[in-house]
Amino acid sequence: MAAKVMTKAQLVTQIAEKAEITKAKADEILEIIATTAVAETKKNGQFIIPGLGKLVKSQRKARMGRNPQTGAAIKIPAKTVVKFRVAKACKDAVVPGKK
Repeated sequence: MAAKVMTKAQLVTQIAEKAEITKAKADEILEIIATTAVAETKKNGQFIIPGLGKLVKSQRKARMGRNPQTGAAIKIPAKTVVKFRVAKACKDAVVPGKK
């Protein structure tokens, strides 16, 4: 069984306790970060969260794919996607490399 994932309410509570602010203020800060991340990624193509990683807008080329049911070849159109690239410091803290 997988471990429970932290909910937004739990994150807001933790931010409020650590920063010694109200839950309402912590929720407002979290909303500001989220909306700023979306707006900046849309406008500039990336948004960096220091120590965590960055959101990056990326173009996927058109390509040929296959319908899994029929096996028929299909053309998959080009599209824009958003990726999250984890910062090296964060990756090393979560999953230490071999030494």
